[in-house]
Amino acid sequence: MDAEPQSTAGGGDPPAAASAWLRMSGVPWRELIQSGALIVVLTTAAVVLTLHFVRPAPPRTLTFSSGPKGSTFETIAERYRRSLARNGIELKIVNSEGSLDNLRRLADPRSGVDIAFVQSGIAPATPAGDLDSLGAMFFEPLTIFYRGSKPLQRLSELRGQRIAIGREGSGTRALALALLKANEIEPGGTTTLVALEGEDATRALLRKEVDAVFLTGDSAAPAMIRELLHTEGLRLFDFPQADAYVRRFPYLSKLTLPAGAFDLGENLPPASINMLAPTVDLIAHSSLHPALSDLLIEAATEVHGRASLLQVAGQFPTPVAHSFPVSPEAVRYYKSGNKGFFYRFLPFWLASLIDRALIVLVPALVVVIPGLRFLPQVYGWRVRRRIHRHYSELMALERESLGSLTDGRRTTLYEHLERIERSVIAVKMPGAYADQLYLLRQHIGLVRDRLMRADMPLEAHPPAH
Repeated sequence: MDAEPQSTAGGGDPPAAASAWLRMSGVPWRELIQSGALIVVLTTAAVVLTLHFVRPAPPRTLTFSSGPKGSTFETIAERYRRSLARNGIELKIVNSEGSLDNLRRLADPRSGVDIAFVQSGIAPATPAGDLDSLGAMFFEPLTIFYRGSKPLQRLSELRGQRIAIGREGSGTRALALALLKANEIEPGGTTTLVALEGEDATRALLRKEVDAVFLTGDSAAPAMIRELLHTEGLRLFDFPQADAYVRRFPYLSKLTLPAGAFDLGENLPPASINMLAPTVDLIAHSSLHPALSDLLIEAATEVHGRASLLQVAGQFPTPVAHSFPVSPEAVRYYKSGNKGFFYRFLPFWLASLIDRALIVLVPALVVVIPGLRFLPQVYGWRVRRRIHRHYSELMALERESLGSLTDGRRTTLYEHLERIERSVIAVKMPGAYADQLYLLRQHIGLVRDRLMRADMPLEAHPPAH
């Protein structure tokens, strides 16, 4: 038997922590390795389980479906692109027909579109379970220009005329059809509804090919609006019934465009005008990485947070839900008002790396630290088990020695006892457990004495003490 007795200076007991590690020092290493293997297995399981639920690293590229070329949607998307580029994220902008087209692309996994502008109030054609809103980003005023010598008071007065309501797939068309239907003007009636929008609709109105046009941010550039305001014989529709429209269509807001808002020199428009405006929501897949969600809302705050003719400073972006629920990550950002700790102070790629490393390390440390604390106890239990497992054999031998034994059986029991003793002597054991090992050898000696007494005549038995 290899036993290594321990001693401490001054004859006192070593501290508890030192004693635990002294017990583990030396031999047998196999027990130590097997004891530590349990911690390794639990740590690996914790890391694997964490990696199963943790999101992958955020992608470095996003695809943004904006709107028609030259539209407000495209202009704003370009400003998002510049903002995200500062954090190393490439924003690929693809043009579309407008909000409905954007929504169809988001619903189609083959389109590759990650985010898009969608006008509020547009009911999704497919279930929206995979889509979340990052909030309302800005107002999209509806501007209706018409040709006439006197102001119109109601949209129903356009009945029987030619109206450009936008192309299929645009939010302009969806909103125009909803408002006209509320005024009992629908496709197939006496009113001609023309699928033109943006510059095409503007040119048609100037050439007198249509009598009125519906324009919004996803179909018209601001330059078009200014051109129409300066054109003789064209009027911008004022909504006297704006309050009633807002009550009927909750996704609409009433806005007041002040006199001279477009041209102070010529005072255009000449008087304040009531306008209706849905908001534009930034829609993304629910699987969008939280870090990218934060960056997009941060970019939106930079782009839309200032005051303008139609909004006050800080009004947008805002977590208002319309057709889509606001994502939990967006809600968290709006409540806290900032990004995660590392993303605020470090480059995006480094913050992402540290964030993911911590997500993996924390569960591992939760297992490793308590595991290291209990490792000496597990190790000690395994060492003691190697000693105690011989007691069951000893007790069986002793019980059998109490009965009547033949010479052959007694010889077999002696041999068995010798094998036990040799295996005990051969055990490689730390010195801290030597006392238990020697106690086992004493008990082996007791059983050997029992066998010897059973082998003697009764008068030769030594007196019991």
